[in-house]
Amino acid sequence: MDHKAYMYVVECRDGSYYTGYTTDVKKRISVHNSGKGAKYTRARLPVKLIFAEGFDSKEEAMSAEALFKRKTRIEKVGYLNDNQVKNLANIFEI
Repeated sequence: MDHKAYMYVVECRDGSYYTGYTTDVKKRISVHNSGKGAKYTRARLPVKLIFAEGFDSKEEAMSAEALFKRKTRIEKVGYLNDNQVKNLANIFEI
């Protein structure tokens, strides 16, 4: 993998989505599930990685995160379904 940063989406215990960016997906999901991640996910553990998209820079990943967060739930589901070819979630073996 030559990606420097990732936009990721996790599904929380309550079925909601949380999205963020990171340079180390496996470590970030572990932090979320240890209860030390985002405030939003702490009350909705455990989380499961469902999508990760690689980018060449932190700025690109942050931009993708911001765009994803502005979508409605239906638009988010559509994005996840339409972009499965970009989904790297399965390579992190979490």
